[in-house]
Amino acid sequence: MCGKYWYIYQLSMLLLLLLLVPLVGILFISLSVSFNRLDLNWIFIFDEKKIALITSLINLLISFIIFIAFDFSQNQFQFVQEYHKFSFFHLYLGIDGISIYFVLLTTIIIPVSLLSNWNSLSDNIRPYTIIILLLEMLLLAVFLVLDLLFFYIFFESILPPLFILIGLFGSYNKVRASFYLFLYTLLGSLFLLLSIVTIYSIVGTTDYKAIFKINFNYFTQVYLFWGIFIAFAVKTPTIFLNTWLLKAHVESPLGGSIILAGIVLKLSLYGIIRVIIPLLPMQSIDYINIIYSIGVITIIYASISTLRTIDVKELIAYSSVSHAAVYLLGVFSNTIQGIEGGVTLGLAHGFVSSGLFICAGGVLYDRSSTRLITYYKGIAQLMPLFSIVFFILSLGNAATPLTLNFIGEFLSLYGAFERLPLLGAFASCSIIFSAAYTIYMFNRICFAGKYSKFFKYNIPDLNKREFYILFTLVALTIILGVYPAPILDGLHYNVSCLIYKT
Repeated sequence: MCGKYWYIYQLSMLLLLLLLVPLVGILFISLSVSFNRLDLNWIFIFDEKKIALITSLINLLISFIIFIAFDFSQNQFQFVQEYHKFSFFHLYLGIDGISIYFVLLTTIIIPVSLLSNWNSLSDNIRPYTIIILLLEMLLLAVFLVLDLLFFYIFFESILPPLFILIGLFGSYNKVRASFYLFLYTLLGSLFLLLSIVTIYSIVGTTDYKAIFKINFNYFTQVYLFWGIFIAFAVKTPTIFLNTWLLKAHVESPLGGSIILAGIVLKLSLYGIIRVIIPLLPMQSIDYINIIYSIGVITIIYASISTLRTIDVKELIAYSSVSHAAVYLLGVFSNTIQGIEGGVTLGLAHGFVSSGLFICAGGVLYDRSSTRLITYYKGIAQLMPLFSIVFFILSLGNAATPLTLNFIGEFLSLYGAFERLPLLGAFASCSIIFSAAYTIYMFNRICFAGKYSKFFKYNIPDLNKREFYILFTLVALTIILGVYPAPILDGLHYNVSCLIYKT
């Protein structure tokens, strides 16, 4: 038995390692100046970008070990670690069958974001890599903490690094975009903080397991629900609250856009599953008509806006808003299929949107210095390999069968239709809209006649680095789309327990 407990203790330390490894990488990057001043033949080891990439790959390996050792036959938090009297509160780390997929998504996307800017970033490399690793640690902490107050602290602590990332490395209107991101999301999260203060004043703790057992009176539940929902609606983002996302995506550097679309937008999805559904189940059902109306309007508005835009990054950003509204409907359906579909669509969107941003910002923009679709046509004649990968990612964005996006969107819309058939039917128009704007975008860029006369010289096809990054994302989308059991089987028991407990 001692050996068994020692084995469990070693596994629980892996969660702490996930948070400490990025800090160690930041320390090495900070000390790289001192190492570079030494006259040593192995000086290349201390290159900032290589240190950051190795650090992120180590975290990816640790997350895979956790996934392999995880027991999906129970719905309890596993690998739990407790740190008492940490800043007046107790810090608990743990992982369950839902949060483990968000941890895997984070550790996959971070190396992709680093590799995407590998050659295009030549100035201020040290602050860029430090910010990326700091974001990885903070994002992982959001998915690992088992306390609502610490969830809020880490939920908000990603704003300063993102603010600096966009403000330093963004494009022309980077300062305005960084302030939009910071002020919009900070103001929305103020309501979440007020709700947490209310919970603590009533219960005396913000520990998940304790607050989920408390029955609040009706008016308190109404106050808590809208306070928490507004904060997550800004992060989703829904209609009238999505201005910050468009500006942040368009002006952000490529790595920032990948992290925003791939991980940051999933914080609201995770927060709804982790906080609203188990804590306020009746309110999420009572106000389902309002939530679904907001979601349907968001889908239609974002899709129409996507059809009329001519900026490639803006088009992908608008499509992210539409897909986020779909998985919002799925998780609020209070059905097993809807919640599983919402999580699956969130993971799929993380892979596909990252790949599309690399195609738009890391390939086309780096070669031509423009994001306007007007200047592109006939790219397939010069870049056949890029066109094939871009086409597969476009099919994934349109939720074509045999892609992971199809599994997630189908289950999300099924759950929405089962909850409210009329609004679920209106939400299903996202299938037509996504196919329209995605295939139209692909056709205008890769075909539409001869190669554009606006470019004086031919632009080269994908290099090895770009191909390996995009191939990895395409492989994850297709393989998990054909065989989604590793995700759905792992989610099923935890989601079932979540539904029946609430």
